[in-house]
Amino acid sequence: MAIPNLVIFDCDGVLVDSEIIAARAEAQLLTASGYEITPEEIAERFAGLTFTDILLRVETEAHIPFQASLIGECEALVDRRLASEVRPVDGVRQAVLSVGPNRAICSNSTQERLDMMLTRTGLKPLFDGRIFSASDTPFKRPKPAPDVFLYAAEKLDADPKATFVIEDSVHGIAGAKAAGMRVIGFTGASHSYPGHADRLTEAGAETVIRRWADLMPVLAALSEWADVD
Repeated sequence: MAIPNLVIFDCDGVLVDSEIIAARAEAQLLTASGYEITPEEIAERFAGLTFTDILLRVETEAHIPFQASLIGECEALVDRRLASEVRPVDGVRQAVLSVGPNRAICSNSTQERLDMMLTRTGLKPLFDGRIFSASDTPFKRPKPAPDVFLYAAEKLDADPKATFVIEDSVHGIAGAKAAGMRVIGFTGASHSYPGHADRLTEAGAETVIRRWADLMPVLAALSEWADVD
């Protein structure tokens, strides 16, 4: 097997089962503010986006002006719920260890939230010094911008073309593809929905896995083939 320069994991909905927790909080606040939406709709339409970006898209779509304070209210509510509810995705620890030391996290979550979730789930020591938040990049642009992926590759001296990314969202896949990286979709967290795998494939994932036990066989197979894009 050709060894990738780097394997990048998204955090929310890939390493930790946090997307459904955040979706419930976001749906609660949006509905209370006049835009009725379910957690399932949040997960399907907006997974991978910051709450600020979700608000901007909803405002454009529904012509509903939201109070700016809603952003801080949501962040605080999500943090409280994550602190007591977040769990690692089943099988993720062994999967992370199996890819070897050339691994990293690239996330839209803040470093503070990443630290809390990864500490609570026991995953933080596996990524010591290799945890990258979009808010820490020079222009602070979140996914679907490619910035956080390119920033991680630069800091870790990795070739983007020899880097694999595991992502659960269309927006994350768009960012990884824009960075010139290869992408494996993941649908093994609680926020997954019917048609999720198809959406990820359409967005550019070379293949999609639902179980972490499938990661190494898939990496081995894809590493034998050059990206055909």
